[in-house]
Amino acid sequence: MNHKLMLTRRGLLTGALAGATATTLAACSGGENQSKSNTIDYWLWDASQEPAYQECAKRFKEKTGITVNITQIGWNDYWTKLTAGFIAGTGPDVFVDHIAKFAQFVDLDVLVPLDEQPAWSGVDESAFQEGLLDLWKGEDGRQYGCPKDWDTEAIFYNKDMLADAGISEEEIQNCDWNLEDGGSFERILARLTIDQNNVRGDQEGFDPKHVKVYGLGIQDSGSNDGQTQWSPFTATVGNWHYTDKETWGTHYRYDEEDFQRTLDWYFGLVDKGYMNPNGAFSDATSTDIQLGSGSIALAIHGAWMFNTFAGLDINVGIAPTPIGPNGNRASLFNGLGDSIVKDSDKIDLAAQWVAFLGTAEAQDIVASYGIVFPAISSSTDKAIEVFEETGLSTDPFTVHLEEGGQTFFFPLTYFGADVNAIITPAVDAVWVDRVPASTLTGYNDQVNLLFETSAHSE
Repeated sequence: MNHKLMLTRRGLLTGALAGATATTLAACSGGENQSKSNTIDYWLWDASQEPAYQECAKRFKEKTGITVNITQIGWNDYWTKLTAGFIAGTGPDVFVDHIAKFAQFVDLDVLVPLDEQPAWSGVDESAFQEGLLDLWKGEDGRQYGCPKDWDTEAIFYNKDMLADAGISEEEIQNCDWNLEDGGSFERILARLTIDQNNVRGDQEGFDPKHVKVYGLGIQDSGSNDGQTQWSPFTATVGNWHYTDKETWGTHYRYDEEDFQRTLDWYFGLVDKGYMNPNGAFSDATSTDIQLGSGSIALAIHGAWMFNTFAGLDINVGIAPTPIGPNGNRASLFNGLGDSIVKDSDKIDLAAQWVAFLGTAEAQDIVASYGIVFPAISSSTDKAIEVFEETGLSTDPFTVHLEEGGQTFFFPLTYFGADVNAIITPAVDAVWVDRVPASTLTGYNDQVNLLFETSAHSE
């Protein structure tokens, strides 16, 4: 395969369009709205956030007279329809962007540099949480996305199960892990795990092959980033990061010993019975459902799931991610952004909408719905008040920002889709087939070959 040809800008876009069905194109309704001179189209995938943005659109129209037509499309169809829209002219003027897709769109040259638009001059860049603006800068230094929100990861747990096991909440709030014996985190998992004969994982006679309650639950292997699976551990084993640079790296590091030993320990929890093997739950059984059903005692998940876990019919607690061998706890620091489509014929109006979404006025509206942590620091404070009306603390999520040095970025590089396609089956095999993580070295070589044989190499 000639990797130099894989991601040429128009070649990939045309190829993606070929994979989109006629139904996909018909479903994109942006073209009709583009005929309305004072209306712009805005796409998002999260149904739970749509009411907040409808309220933002109402306020925006009151201020500017510009109408924002919001379309919500489920995640599985969103990106296919969006890519098709880039070619067919049936897409939105503005869309919610994701870091996993961002680099590809920069490479395809389909995004508008926001900092070249007059409306952007009214955005107070200093108001955003530190680091979020950098996530949405291209390799050329241009700003292609306006930060919307941010998220980190934490441990959600069943408080009653902890109490029954004789584990204090202080223990889980301050747990640690290591590669030798798993630390207090693994001891907690062992104690919380119960086999079919009601024997706990730290008791004699425990049967790891017939488990009734797993200490830790996962839905999948985590693909190439392990955001809600292994990333808090690989980030605290030493000095491991996905690539050679914080953003726009050109060399992946899945071949390094620290990373591979951590994955061997993490998925080795399956062999011990402390974490569910593949097949214990259906692919559709998310960890909130696992926790709510009493099948697991704890799960690692993101802040965007706060209300989902808080609403479970169990006594839920939240703890920060474990402290690792390097002496720190850590969380992937991610966030969504708003981007403008270059082919829009209403870039000026679209830029005004994006600039408005980057103000405290708009993000305070989002904060009032208590769905996400807004990107603007002052709005985050307002969202915390709403979140904590559930009776649960947000500290396990915010601690990563407050203490500093505890966050790391999603792998932002070119060839993101290819990296995911290559690495995901390899990580799956470590979980499903329990092959050693050293097998990832060969896959990592394939990933790095993409950069070595393309114009994106250093």
